[in-house]
Amino acid sequence: MQKLRIVFAGTPAVAVPSLERLSASDHELVGVVTRLPAPLGRKRVLTPSPVARAAARLQVPVIEANRLDADVTERVAALAPDLGVIVAYGGLVREPLLSTPVHGWINLHFSLLPAWRGAAPVQHSLIAGDRVAGASVFQLVPELDAGEVFATRPHPLRGDETAGELLDELAVSGAELLAGVVDGIADGTAHAHPQTGEPSLAAKLTIDDARLDWSRPATEVHARFRGVTPEPGAWTTVDEQRLKVLGLDVVSGIADAPTLAPGEMVLADRRLFVGTGTRPLELRRVQPAGKPAMDAGDWWRGAARSAAVAR
Repeated sequence: MQKLRIVFAGTPAVAVPSLERLSASDHELVGVVTRLPAPLGRKRVLTPSPVARAAARLQVPVIEANRLDADVTERVAALAPDLGVIVAYGGLVREPLLSTPVHGWINLHFSLLPAWRGAAPVQHSLIAGDRVAGASVFQLVPELDAGEVFATRPHPLRGDETAGELLDELAVSGAELLAGVVDGIADGTAHAHPQTGEPSLAAKLTIDDARLDWSRPATEVHARFRGVTPEPGAWTTVDEQRLKVLGLDVVSGIADAPTLAPGEMVLADRRLFVGTGTRPLELRRVQPAGKPAMDAGDWWRGAARSAAVAR
């Protein structure tokens, strides 16, 4: 098997398992491209990306840039890469960088392409109520997530995982899928096939996308909560104050759950229920504006409420 010189591009924590897996392979990781340090926390301290920190630990040279411009292209070309690998970098790879590695670039994408092309595939998959998610490794082309696919790995859903939890799981299993494709490219056994089926799009979510609409059926409300957790973060309003929703479950373990109007909240059997367009859901954990996260029942009792409506 040929030993490939690999340049890796990625930024968030979900890209780290792939970086680590490639670093442990028989191939040579010659450089890592990641976005510039970003201000984090209340004090807005400039912090290197998770991929930058991992690369430093692995002693791999790092190129930090928010745009893959001519300078980045020149620096990548100087590394003489055989293959580029990208996992959630956060920017587009265009020519001439696209053709700089001998074998071009491959991308680990967290969906079963052509489903959910775009920036937020896992989030949109959960919001849509999909029963199976997954990962794909495909050849990068100028069109968005439209290249030929080398391999896919389906991931059946339990029905309660959040986007953050699912991304963590796919990051690990996807790293193995990616490593297999890299080995296949190295030994000439990897074959890509055109995507088949109708594409669906997964645009980046906004804070408005994360507002829960209690008039919708319980299954839809719960699916949206899962899809926007932890980012951009589910929320509603109570008494015109924003309330972050950190824990929301399908009702179980109580035979006589209260009948509630959409958005109506009631504490029963020490559990806080909120009505939807169909059946109630259980509100487990919340964060009021300007306060720390807390148990939903404690929030309710502390606010001395007998009834309220979330909107």
